[in-house]
Amino acid sequence: MTEQRDVASWRIILAFLLDAITAFVVVGLVVGVVFGGLTENGFQLEGWRALLAFALIVAYFVVFNRFLGGTIWKRILRAVR
Repeated sequence: MTEQRDVASWRIILAFLLDAITAFVVVGLVVGVVFGGLTENGFQLEGWRALLAFALIVAYFVVFNRFLGGTIWKRILRAVR
């Protein structure tokens, strides 16, 4: 039988925050480059571009957690249960 280990709450919370920031920046830049919306200071997404970015961020969390065994920062911080 596999033993389920306890993971510190701070690791899970920190992993989520870092994943959210990383996903926001990466997805925002990719959507900005592909569909327009880049500015001198980064990106500014409005309308359907912002909805697309939001949907991709949600998809990142769903796909990585459900099918790939945890998000990037969960794996780095060993916060995977």
